[in-house]
Amino acid sequence: MTKIKTRVDKASVTEFLDSISDDAQRTDAYTIVEMLRTATKAEPKMWRGTIVGFDSYHYVDEKGRKGDWLLVGMSPRKGTLTLYILGGWDHNAKLLAKLGKHSLGNGYLLHIKRLDDIDLPVLKRLLAESFKRAKRLAPAEARNRTQQSKR
Repeated sequence: MTKIKTRVDKASVTEFLDSISDDAQRTDAYTIVEMLRTATKAEPKMWRGTIVGFDSYHYVDEKGRKGDWLLVGMSPRKGTLTLYILGGWDHNAKLLAKLGKHSLGNGYLLHIKRLDDIDLPVLKRLLAESFKRAKRLAPAEARNRTQQSKR
């Protein structure tokens, strides 16, 4: 059976964030981590060495693989900060319309180049509301994945 690659590791969140070479992106990443810490009331953990994640849920996928996945997280990528959320971002079109310059990928990814490009109070609200929704979805998502694996 294939081993799940994306999981919590022992890497230091602070060391990871400090290693971001672009000063502005490093500052933005720290700001987003603090926003996520406030929204989730959880401490960040490193996932696969490149994603700073908050909270998690257990699942069994359609192939019977079991694992844990983050509810919300952030990863600094080349030229963008990518935010992940269980259940996606597009459920809140009104806040996204007010957010500022961003793009969505696969519904679960929110890409932001710089925090200067967006409305920070809107981002805080989007993170808080999306996390609450993800917490509600997590048990259902785990059940859905388990049911799919039994088919």
